[in-house]
Amino acid sequence: MQPDGRALVWDAIRASRLVRTFVEGKSFDDYCHDVVLRSAVERQLTIVGEALNRLSSVAPDLAGALPELRSIIGFRNVLVHGYAQVDDEIVWDVVHDRLPELERALQELSE
Repeated sequence: MQPDGRALVWDAIRASRLVRTFVEGKSFDDYCHDVVLRSAVERQLTIVGEALNRLSSVAPDLAGALPELRSIIGFRNVLVHGYAQVDDEIVWDVVHDRLPELERALQELSE
């Protein structure tokens, strides 16, 4: 993997780990009522999406090995550009149902 590719994969791993740390022990209700928590989670998910978007330019073969790459980048775009339409339930589901799988795939790429 190119050095820039490694850095981008690491950025995405770090951001996904931070999301897990932020939501640990939190309920969906906690998430909905804590603007700081929501902001932190959305920011880190934006970093994941941006890092993978850049990875798709720097190392498209590696990026292509990630599950649902286009959806991840699209989700980043919604968080950034469609901020008024962000659905907390969708974010919560992404964090719990999709992020762990992505993090495992990123970890495999980094090895």
